[in-house]
Amino acid sequence: MTDQTIPVQDNADNSKEPGFRIQRIYLKDLSLEQPHAPQILLIAAEPQVEVEVDVAVTRLSDDIFEVALIATVTAKVDDKALFLVEAKQAGIFEFNNIPPEQVDPMLGIACPTILYPYLRSNIADTISRAGFQPIHLNEMNFHGMYEHRMMQAQLAAVEESKGTLPN
Repeated sequence: MTDQTIPVQDNADNSKEPGFRIQRIYLKDLSLEQPHAPQILLIAAEPQVEVEVDVAVTRLSDDIFEVALIATVTAKVDDKALFLVEAKQAGIFEFNNIPPEQVDPMLGIACPTILYPYLRSNIADTISRAGFQPIHLNEMNFHGMYEHRMMQAQLAAVEESKGTLPN
């Protein structure tokens, strides 16, 4: 039998290779309200559904961020809430050796795209468990949302600079 030396790899990332890692995906918050039940359940009408989605980013350390995808789904019948579902699907993402100008678009586009299927599933499941036909959220264009948010930030910066100029 011969002795062989097996190289041991150091788990520390000492290389300068860029890296992106999902550390965890989790349901951070979920609520369901049916404020007008049971009376509203007796009304046989098609509900009007409103969906709002937003993205929140929190820096946890230099290279680690929490990204939360927040959704509110409201169904109304005759201007009364049939149900209201609020969900916050989150993930912890690690960025190593990625240029700073690329991190922000990844936080605003790539991370929400990863989280969205989990959010959709949790909302559809919650609505179904509440006794309603599940509502499957439409696909989202997170790139378009990100671009819109950047344009709004630029417009706000221009407006703020106008306010600081002497008259």
